[in-house]
Amino acid sequence: MSRIETKFQQLREAGRKALIPFITAGDPGPGITVPLMHELVRSGASLLELGVPFSDPMADGPVIQRASERALEHQVSLHDVLDMVAEFRQQDQQTPVVLMGYLNPIEIMGYAAFAEAAAKAGVDGALVVDIPPEEGEELLQALRQQQLDQIYLLAPTSTAERISKVTAAASGFVYYVAIKGVTGASHLDLDSVAEKIGEIRTATDLPVGVGFGIKDAETAAAMSRIADAVVVGSALVSRVEALADTPKAIAPALGSLLSEMRAAMDRA
Repeated sequence: MSRIETKFQQLREAGRKALIPFITAGDPGPGITVPLMHELVRSGASLLELGVPFSDPMADGPVIQRASERALEHQVSLHDVLDMVAEFRQQDQQTPVVLMGYLNPIEIMGYAAFAEAAAKAGVDGALVVDIPPEEGEELLQALRQQQLDQIYLLAPTSTAERISKVTAAASGFVYYVAIKGVTGASHLDLDSVAEKIGEIRTATDLPVGVGFGIKDAETAAAMSRIADAVVVGSALVSRVEALADTPKAIAPALGSLLSEMRAAMDRA
């Protein structure tokens, strides 16, 4: 059983939902990432989603785009991100880590080489935004050979046929994008999200996580009532940006927000 599967099973048995924070590796500097990962776990993170900096993050809004730019100013590469996960694993062998990013850096490394290096570092899964199942068989097989999960996105516009195709290829969990648009967008409609999650659950037994538009403890709690996991990204990364010049303040600020979300979700 994978770390991701184990974590969701533990949460189900405890009557809790997963809280998955996203940060961009290397933002605002490489040295902060691993300590910040540990702080997020202490503050209630169930899984960690670690963004791989990329020069053209097309699914991301301005907040996370700027986070990639800050990390790339320090020349943070995919190899560096894997090194960060390996360092994190020296102290934490339980918390699942999913890499979120784009295909180009993986293609440059090579699918098999990436999967092998990711598994060795202690990565549990990959969410590669710009490779759909129809074009991703080679990567999917490379990940499966290393017992890594491939996380896929579904959207409000996904048809029943599309949901079936994506969930057939997915493992770990399914990531539902709650709104039309990029990360950090607003206009979250809980009723429509609940309806779509119900549709997804008819096609798969995998946990369904919801992200995009989760801004505060209240939103996280509301979403936890209808989803198996809540993913929060821009709300955290915006705080990193605001405190980029005072890096020692970043971990306490993010930890505080995440603790509020965790507490609100548990009450819900």
